[in-house]
Amino acid sequence: MTSTSRVVHSDPDILAGTPVFIGTRVPIKTLLDYLEAGDSLDEFLDHFPSVSREQAIATLELAKEMLTAYCN
Repeated sequence: MTSTSRVVHSDPDILAGTPVFIGTRVPIKTLLDYLEAGDSLDEFLDHFPSVSREQAIATLELAKEMLTAYCN
């Protein structure tokens, strides 16, 4: 299972504790909002170059693992 500590960071001093990609101030929710709107992962990455492709994919994998575990 992917560890949240490798992908997601939450600190009360950064965006009031909103979960962000480690090393950035980009909220995880922003990636989900882009995908929900029909935008591609590449478009998200173009708009947020501080987020690596590996971080984005690891975050999506984590979400998948968490949802799969929840539904089982």
